[in-house]
Parts: sequence; structure tokens; C-alpha cells
Amino acid sequence: MLARKEVPTSYHLAVTVDDALQGVSLVTRGIDLFTATHIHRLLQALLDLPTPHYRHHPLLTDASGRRLAKRDRALTIRAMRAAGCTPEAVLAAAQSSGR
Repeated sequence: MLARKEVPTSYHLAVTVDDALQGVSLVTRGIDLFTATHIHRLLQALLDLPTPHYRHHPLLTDASGRRLAKRDRALTIRAMRAAGCTPEAVLAAAQSSGR
């Protein structure tokens, strides 16, 4: 069996090969993708690809605890800056996220 329906195999293969082709040495992503890291490390080993360092951060959320994600059309940092928010205000919003 090459893949199962419930596992997004093409995503894992594509991101692993793409990172190698681009020379990515540090991958920083949300903690929601922590479980995918072992799949990427396995693919890197099987394909003899370099292994970047991985760092996972807590998800940024709105006041109700909903994650801020582009797929959910969340407000972007660019939009916040265009609306006149200072870098300090953007950072403060991120640091207080979901609390």
C-alpha cells in the first residue's frame, strides 16, 4: 500500500522534497504541525535528503481561542500594519493571543 485516504501523503512528500530543493535549514511552524514532523524526517531519511532543524510555536489565536490562519481569512500582519498598527501593537496582540 502506497498511501491511505485519511493521510495527506502528497502534502508530506511535496513539502519534504520542496524544502530540500530550496535548501531550507530551519522550519518554523505551529504546534499543530508537530505530529507531521516525524513523517517528514522519515521521508528525508528514505530519500537521502538533508534534515533541517525544526521549531514549533504555540498557535496564535483570536480572543475566542480560534486560530489565526490564512485559510480562515484571519487578519494578517500586513493588514494590521496597513490599518496603522505599530510593530509594538502587532507584537502585543500576538503575545496576548488566546489568553
